[in-house]
Amino acid sequence: MDLGSERRCMVVNGKTQVRCSHLLVKHTQSRRPSSWREQNITRTKDEALELIQKYIEDIKSGEEKFESLASQFSDCSSAKNGGDLGLFGKGQMQKPFEDASFALKVGDMSGPVFTESGVHIILRTG
Repeated sequence: MDLGSERRCMVVNGKTQVRCSHLLVKHTQSRRPSSWREQNITRTKDEALELIQKYIEDIKSGEEKFESLASQFSDCSSAKNGGDLGLFGKGQMQKPFEDASFALKVGDMSGPVFTESGVHIILRTG
């Protein structure tokens, strides 16, 4: 059985949890258009999406590794950990992020995911 292809979830203290990493690109319409990298984000939502799509292409082609891009370019402070968010359960993340995270199989990467924070790529790691 290929465990990497299953949608396995961990149960911690009776709650179903997943582990994911992400790369966040904020834009001017983000709920907080600033980050640890930039005091004032000036890119548009379309520009953020273009960046995300380029990162996805670079990862899929093997040109770049997810963790490396997240460390360099993510607007989330999780960049310091290669984008790793650790374990989280339902109700802890914004709904579009949660839905995408729980729908992914371990080892799979999402397409662009839009939340109030910006545009994400999510990698399901556990």
